[in-house]
Amino acid sequence: MIDIIIYGLFILSIIFSLYAQIKVSTTFNKYSKRSYGTKTAAQVAQMILSSNGVYDVNIEMVGGHLTDHYDPRAKVLRLSESVYNSTSAAAVGVAAHEAGHALQHESKYLPVLIRGALVPITNFASRTAWLVILLGAFIGLFAGMSDIGYYVVMGGILLFAVTALFQLVTLPCEFDASARAMNNLKECGWYSKDELQGSRRVLTAAALTYVAALFVTVLQLLRLILIFGRNRDR
Repeated sequence: MIDIIIYGLFILSIIFSLYAQIKVSTTFNKYSKRSYGTKTAAQVAQMILSSNGVYDVNIEMVGGHLTDHYDPRAKVLRLSESVYNSTSAAAVGVAAHEAGHALQHESKYLPVLIRGALVPITNFASRTAWLVILLGAFIGLFAGMSDIGYYVVMGGILLFAVTALFQLVTLPCEFDASARAMNNLKECGWYSKDELQGSRRVLTAAALTYVAALFVTVLQLLRLILIFGRNRDR
């Protein structure tokens, strides 16, 4: 029965992750085909920043597709080539979302501060978690020290759990950035209800990828606990 649950969780995580990736790709492509208004995504992002009293954040173009992000250390909002000069609902929504992240940092939004504090810890945990788990499994299998191996594995699983915590804290950051984006787009008065709906759907699909990432990580965490917990019982 435990084996069925373990494999079921694994398959479910793959399906959900693929669905989220396909959803964001198809939604972005759908709302990238039509131009709305004359303002480019970069101009919209600049308007959002200026209207909220933020004047020290630069906007730059970066290579790649959907590589858009805000760098709080350099105070630079980077928009991908497919977004920067586009006037589509998809591009405008993405640019507004990233501007929302800049506003979060300016207002010292608590989840963003917590997320920032977790970054170095998460980077360490993500690099070492599987190594520690494998080391513990090796000790348990070949060194004849099952108890020590078990506790080393549990330490690795605890490190892996840090990733889930980081992703959990990321969710309110992403949802809030999208909410700020839509509020600013609505208040500027440049877009119709249908145009705003296109941007909202793109942001909703993007948010699903973060939910999926957390879901997959939690399922993997459960799988690890079930697998090594079962071995411990034996």
